[in-house]
Amino acid sequence: MDDGNLQRNLISRVNVGDTLTRAAWRDPGKPALVEGDRRLTYGEFNELVNRFANALLGRGYQRGDALGLACANSIEFLVTYYACAKTGVVCVPVNLGWQAPEIGYVLGHSRARGVVAQTHFLPLITKAADGLPAAGDIIAAPGAGPAPDGATLFGDVCAAAPAAEPEVYIADRDPLSYLYTSGTTSAPKGVVSSHLAVYLESLTGPVTLGIHAGDRCAVMMPLFHTAQLNGIASATIYMGGTLYLLAGFDPVALLGLIERERITQIFGLPVMYRALLDHPALPQHDLSSLRLALYAMAPMPDTDLRRAIETFGCDFALGFGQTEMNPLTTVFRPEHQLTHPGSVGTQVPNVQVAIMGEDGSLLPPGSSGEIVYRGPHVMEGYLRNDEATDEAFAGGWFHSGDMGHFDEDGLLWFEDRKKDVIKTGGENVASIEVEKALYEAEPRIAEVVAVGLPHERWVEAITAIVVPKPGSGLTAEDVAAAAKSRLAGFKRPKRVVLVDDMPRTSTGKVQKNVLRQTYQDLYQDEQA
Repeated sequence: MDDGNLQRNLISRVNVGDTLTRAAWRDPGKPALVEGDRRLTYGEFNELVNRFANALLGRGYQRGDALGLACANSIEFLVTYYACAKTGVVCVPVNLGWQAPEIGYVLGHSRARGVVAQTHFLPLITKAADGLPAAGDIIAAPGAGPAPDGATLFGDVCAAAPAAEPEVYIADRDPLSYLYTSGTTSAPKGVVSSHLAVYLESLTGPVTLGIHAGDRCAVMMPLFHTAQLNGIASATIYMGGTLYLLAGFDPVALLGLIERERITQIFGLPVMYRALLDHPALPQHDLSSLRLALYAMAPMPDTDLRRAIETFGCDFALGFGQTEMNPLTTVFRPEHQLTHPGSVGTQVPNVQVAIMGEDGSLLPPGSSGEIVYRGPHVMEGYLRNDEATDEAFAGGWFHSGDMGHFDEDGLLWFEDRKKDVIKTGGENVASIEVEKALYEAEPRIAEVVAVGLPHERWVEAITAIVVPKPGSGLTAEDVAAAAKSRLAGFKRPKRVVLVDDMPRTSTGKVQKNVLRQTYQDLYQDEQA
């Protein structure tokens, strides 16, 4: 490539790494990242990213090569992600809930040349990479425990490299990352996310939620998940805000951080907000700095939501979308929280949302069908999987696999995942409808999941898996009575199963497929 093309590319390209460069150029002394006692300004953050980026180039990485990333929420995670962006290397974040076979598959499928891994993940990564000589460049990032003798240390690699901005030609639609979706019935699919998609996604938070340079955001959801990484962290860095990196959700640690650092924004799951509301330490902390509490994965039960708004005294909003959309497609805004409880909100500016019937036609408001999307946020495709890509893009729309409808006010209502709709006695019942009804009817339920289980008569029998609130004395009969008060006969659970906890993905989402497998023989006695 001639020098002229490179120079023009550097001037006008759309590159996620450049958002950090510009934030550091605007205000180099502004706090950027806080991880425990470690604090980096934007100038220091950008310099460390440049050093690691130049180190990658020095180690022979080129535009389009892939680099695995096995780190919990940490400075090294974000340094690696932005260094990849500045060099055209494709970042492959590893889901830290995976075991060696899954990690090995992802490293092999993505053709990763190496992996950045925290020291406590090195044994797992080494095992996963066994037999993958192409992934042999393993760099040890600081973690819980020392690095083994002879390990290539992240800090040493950075210290030996120059701090100048790397100059590499990178096209706007070049891949920034391969984010692998959970594979419940097949191997995980690699979502190819472009610089353009994530760059535009980074504007969604500022435009729709007012994320700004003065925000101080607690990062407790995993960065290897698109919602935390692309939906919030990249937006905050784009605007020049400060990220406080937490290892995970700990109510006491989070409450202390909010008070101590005057946190303005948090993001968690509905179950996390419920845990905060029920925690005895809550009244002892000053939460007045909060302006925005974000949640995702599922709508919050109305009673919990009203209690949370009153207790936290800030705006609440839900982000809805999926990995393939990088991720936001709609936002359930603060002004709609109490007027349209249970909705997933209105379309974000860069995404067109429609409801499609089984014949491929677009349906009017009020009609239920598959939620489909168009817009520059969408993935480039599934990595090395043309069949799945063609299926997802059929008819000129991205097919989400979600069912829903628009109401007369233009708000989207999520009904269920296609695969989670329960087909019982000739009727289709949305599992989420059963769950919402039970939450509202029985306050002693801490968590409930509705699944369809094999049944000779009903085909699928609606079954409620329930976690009672500690010390509540809740019984299966109580739940059944609650269902009777809120649900039509064919929508009521045929049985209620009380459990201590739910199986979850590493991002906190309940694994309904695991529950279906665990209890697949529950009704066998009725069919004997």
